[in-house]
This record gives sequence, structure tokens and C-alpha cells, in this order.
Amino acid sequence: MNRGDPADEPFPLLIAVTPSPAERIRLAERLDGIAPLLLVADLDELRRLIAAPQQVAASESAPAAALVIDSSRSSARCGDREVDLTRLEHDLLTCLITEPARVWSYAELHRSVWGDEGRERKADVQSLVKRLRRKLHDLGTGATIDVVRGVGLRLTDHQQARVERA
Repeated sequence: MNRGDPADEPFPLLIAVTPSPAERIRLAERLDGIAPLLLVADLDELRRLIAAPQQVAASESAPAAALVIDSSRSSARCGDREVDLTRLEHDLLTCLITEPARVWSYAELHRSVWGDEGRERKADVQSLVKRLRRKLHDLGTGATIDVVRGVGLRLTDHQQARVERA
């Protein structure tokens, strides 16, 4: 029996609405691996997220170029545009792309990118994200780094993003 494209099949999604950052972290830890989890601070945020697919559907008539991270050249490209990445920018963007549905805490990103256990400074990550957002904007890609309030960061519009390794 041919059931069609698996992407068209429904899947379970847990949605949790709580203004408490501590509660969102607790829920993320307890429900990890059970099903995709959407954590929002309030109903307005949920409404904005639910409205996003309608905007994407309107832009599907002109397919966007994919965001590609070229590890051998330490660069990011989208269509015919390319920007150089520092080692830290490359490592942070690679983290976000390789696990696209994941919301990374600042501490997890600091450990993955800087590789040091004890320092975990949020300001380091925020500064790096600021520079990366500018570069992603310059590329003209739809991908962006969003803050999940009280939890961490994630890459949005990542469906086509990929990492190429030499």
C-alpha cells in the first residue's frame, strides 16, 4: 500500500505554554525524546508560530536557495552569495544545523563551540549570534537564529540547510 510522502503524514506534537523559564526547561528535560515539543511563553507567541506556515506557503512559488555551510572553506553560502566564517561562527552554525529541531541552551552552545566546561558565559554566545545573524542576513537566506525565551537558541527555516565536509 502506497501511503504517499511521509512528510504529509500527521505526527504528534506537544505544545506547552508557560511563562516560567524554569518550568520550560523542566518540561524540555522530562519530555525529551517522547515527541516533538513546542515550548512557548504565552498564547501570543503560539499564535505567531502557528501563523508562520501560511507565510511560508505564499513564498513557496519562488524556491529559496539552500543555506550551505562549507567546512573545508569555513564559509556559508546561499545561492550565488558567500560569506567567510570564523572558526567560532562555523562551529556554532554547524551545531544549530546538525540538530535543527533542537533548542540549544547557552551553556550547551558554549561547551560545544568553545569546548570549555567551566566558563559558559552567555555574553560570548550572544555576541557570536549577533555577528552570525548579520552574515545570514547578508546572504539573503531565510534561515535565522531565534531566541526561545528562557531556554536558548535555535535555527529557524532550516529545512534546506546543510553542512558540507571536505
